[in-house]
Amino acid sequence: MATGRLSIDLSAVASNWQALSKLAQTDSAPVVKADAYGLGIAPVAKALARAGARRFFVAYAEEGLALRRALGPGPEIMVLSGHMAGDARTIAEWQLTPMLNSVDQLMRHLESVPDQPFGLQLDTGMNRLGMEWSEWAAVAEIALAQNPVLLMSHLSCADDAEHPMNPYQLDLFRQMTDGLNVPRSLAATGGILLGPDYAFDLVRPGIGLYGGLPFEHARPVIRLDLPVIQVRDLQQGEVAGYGNAWQAHRPSRLATVSGGYADGIFRSLTGRLTFWHGDTPCPAVGRVSMDLIIVDVTDLEEVPEVLNLLGPHQGVDRLAESAGTIGYEVLTSLGSRYARTHLE
Repeated sequence: MATGRLSIDLSAVASNWQALSKLAQTDSAPVVKADAYGLGIAPVAKALARAGARRFFVAYAEEGLALRRALGPGPEIMVLSGHMAGDARTIAEWQLTPMLNSVDQLMRHLESVPDQPFGLQLDTGMNRLGMEWSEWAAVAEIALAQNPVLLMSHLSCADDAEHPMNPYQLDLFRQMTDGLNVPRSLAATGGILLGPDYAFDLVRPGIGLYGGLPFEHARPVIRLDLPVIQVRDLQQGEVAGYGNAWQAHRPSRLATVSGGYADGIFRSLTGRLTFWHGDTPCPAVGRVSMDLIIVDVTDLEEVPEVLNLLGPHQGVDRLAESAGTIGYEVLTSLGSRYARTHLE
């Protein structure tokens, strides 16, 4: 097989959800947007449903449709983008619950599908989605009369436990929602870790489900192995890769593996990328190209058939740090060419 092998441990996803739910000590709705952070919305959501999840969050109505097809009737599917123009039929037919973000969305929803449940997003300082205080004050009476199922906001700095924005947003959210007889939600993974004051009635764990920071105690979820296509021996002084970017300073053995920036292995990792064979690190050499990466395997005692990129020695956040990005981007960039195996 010439493509990389991506193994996804569904039991680890379910275990991470259960661990975060236990920390929060409240209702917990997993976030499976962006194809479950690139790992496959249908198998991931089914595993979470088997573990007990009955509410889920997606980004768009189209994702909600795919999730409903996977899960069938029953679980509640919340749509973070709210009710966009043209969404009414999808929302009604597939029984989705939009989280309305503006006065316009509220009016659109009440006019087009008045009997369909909805929630509301409030902006507490992130200035991305949700109604600001003045908007909320203008329509709160109308909105509350329609019995929304949830009031939510989103923390902008929850991955930094000491950031002053966290208590600021918490206080503002309380001022906007205290005394209202509606369930509330503020915390995603980072917010859960801030403590019970942030949990309210529902938490929305996302990245922590998939083995990423800031949930340091998450079980690893993915393993990525790339097959070796060819191995060659070089003399000292020979060069390899585009632009002759690497030169051998000793007699070297190089392995060319199947994978590159078309598969989510960023070109920015050039010069900073390490593979593993068992417990032995093997540095990539030359530039990361579209489909191929060259790896120095001189120090191995055997010719490898595969090399590991993500696994016990290197998780998504360590690889992300090398690339100058975050684990979220590594996960959601994993390419479609990998042979994927979902392990129960």
